[in-house]
Amino acid sequence: MEAYTGFAGVYDQLMDETPYAQWCENVVHVLDKYGICDGLLLDLGCGTGTLTELLAAKGFDMIGVDCSEEMLNIACEKRDQSGHDILYLNQDMRTFELYGTVRAVVSVCDSLNYLLEKEELEACFRLVSNYLDPKGIFFFDFNTRYKYETVIGDSVIAENRDDCSFIWENYFDPESGINEYDLTVFAREQEASVSGQELFARFQEVHFQRGYTLEEIKSLIEGAGLAFVRAFDADTLKEVTDESERIYCIAQEKVK
Repeated sequence: MEAYTGFAGVYDQLMDETPYAQWCENVVHVLDKYGICDGLLLDLGCGTGTLTELLAAKGFDMIGVDCSEEMLNIACEKRDQSGHDILYLNQDMRTFELYGTVRAVVSVCDSLNYLLEKEELEACFRLVSNYLDPKGIFFFDFNTRYKYETVIGDSVIAENRDDCSFIWENYFDPESGINEYDLTVFAREQEASVSGQELFARFQEVHFQRGYTLEEIKSLIEGAGLAFVRAFDADTLKEVTDESERIYCIAQEKVK
């Protein structure tokens, strides 16, 4: 089942506590260390464009790539409201094409975990390497296998709100390292009512993500021709531990 179709319409509502502003500051801080304070950036797996907009507001020229047309439609609505000159491309991370190189590529909110095979992730990394300026920076995060296996595990998460509710049924397969979550969402129909009663639309999606270890990520980065620079815990901004749930990685384009 294709992900981020019906879910796209309520994604921002359900992600309203996600610390995008802090993530933006983390990205800007890392890029600044490498002398990247402006220029063209790629937001890979940009979703509804929240981070893309924040980086554009910081003065970067932005390209956003995502495979969900529905998510990009919302991103374009945000662009219309902000007036930022952002180019959005409806493309797959495994096969994306740009018109030229960029100073940095950014990918957050575990977008890369949606690539379920190591070969797919390495293919994505190779494309990143291809489109980075010499010594360009690749800054991304990923959810760890520890998070899927131990923290989330086989569980059910539910949340009830005024305009939408969801049930998230999570399953982790330790043999494949793949995490499946079955999502059922009930979203208020804004203009529909029957005898004064509000109506809610129900839709379902199934998402798959793979949990990677840092060692696997390092190997794939280097196999794609990038230089691994460092990794740190995305929540504490300190060194990675065995219990890190989300990890930031920095890789750099080698001089061609």
